[in-house]
Amino acid sequence: MKAMILAAGLGTRLAPLTSNRPKPLVPVGNRPIIDRTIGWLKAQGVDEMVVNVHHHRNQIRNYLDGGRPFGVKIHISEELDILGTGGGIRKTRWFWDREPFIVVNGDILTDIDLAPAMEAHQKRGDLATLILHDFDPFNQIKIDDHQNILDISGEQKPGRLAFTGIHILNPEVLDTIPSDRFFCIIACYRSLIQANRPVRGHLVRGHYWRDAGTIESYIAANREALNDAPFLLGRNCRVHENARLEDWAVLGNGTSLEKGAEVTRSILWGNVTIKENVRVIDSVVTVTGEVKENLVGTIG
Repeated sequence: MKAMILAAGLGTRLAPLTSNRPKPLVPVGNRPIIDRTIGWLKAQGVDEMVVNVHHHRNQIRNYLDGGRPFGVKIHISEELDILGTGGGIRKTRWFWDREPFIVVNGDILTDIDLAPAMEAHQKRGDLATLILHDFDPFNQIKIDDHQNILDISGEQKPGRLAFTGIHILNPEVLDTIPSDRFFCIIACYRSLIQANRPVRGHLVRGHYWRDAGTIESYIAANREALNDAPFLLGRNCRVHENARLEDWAVLGNGTSLEKGAEVTRSILWGNVTIKENVRVIDSVVTVTGEVKENLVGTIG
């Protein structure tokens, strides 16, 4: 089975964390987001993937290394100009065969089991199946009793469901997307719905799902990655016996806390050094090097 990870965006909602690093490589619980996405797709039976890239694209290309570190084949679709979700999918037409395929947003963390959705998609002969759940404040999609999608609004409305950012598509959908220009896949779905083509939803419950694409949700994702433990220390961390970790914290690989340093409710990326008696509170520290002054509520 094949899949696509949408990873070409600028990551503006997650700025400034994405200034020098593409969003797929931003760490959650000391693992880049794309690591977690690839692992989840492999668990769904995916053995070949394509990733579209634009922002800091060479970082992603080098990191993925054709999929060798992950035990799957991973191809790169480079976008010199951003093509949007629809245009990005259309550009990868060369990659798909005649079987349904999965598309997932590059900032989604989840454990959803897609087997029932894929079975329903194939049984019903859908052109597109959108994986839906009840998740305020994103409930914008209206379906009927037969799971037909009737409307996709631009705002939350009562009695609707939220799109998880995960789709199952038949290759025929590619024929409805303009080539070589920016295009949103939601616009494609709206056109198909108006034409009474089979675009349906599949409702999931009892799963984990997190959009890690904003600062607030990124921090929440790291807290959830702790799995109820208070602290996560990466490889080769050095924490002085008189340093303190308070409430919760994620320390990246190679971080160092010197004597009297304190880290509280914060995320440190790799190779950061917190100097003697410095306090880091409610912060994300991304810059490799030494932190020599107290940080409170700082991002960057």
